[in-house]
Amino acid sequence: MADKEKFLGEFEQMTMLALIQLGSDAYGAKIRQLLHSEVNRNVAIGAIYSTLERLEKKGMVTSQLGEATAERGGRAKRFFNVTSQGQVALKRARTAMDRLWQDVAFITLAEVKTFNVIGEF
Repeated sequence: MADKEKFLGEFEQMTMLALIQLGSDAYGAKIRQLLHSEVNRNVAIGAIYSTLERLEKKGMVTSQLGEATAERGGRAKRFFNVTSQGQVALKRARTAMDRLWQDVAFITLAEVKTFNVIGEF
């Protein structure tokens, strides 16, 4: 990996994975709904759009305007797609995290109870 390449942040990854799951129906409100229902994350719509804008500037996603709809007062929805560069970045981020998680052992429930009782391991 080149030095100038950056890893995707957690929310960027979640947003891009939501785009992939939603397919051709990936727009702000649907992304927000998916993140809330799938990972119990309640995100402001502005945070989603600022993330999408940042990802678009990085070449990770593209967007296009859909048709204007009466339900939106004649405004068009902006639909987003993950680019091939974005897919590569997602895979790189997953590989890096998988490597880091590989040898991580979690404390057991008994250890947690012991810690809560005596305050140390």
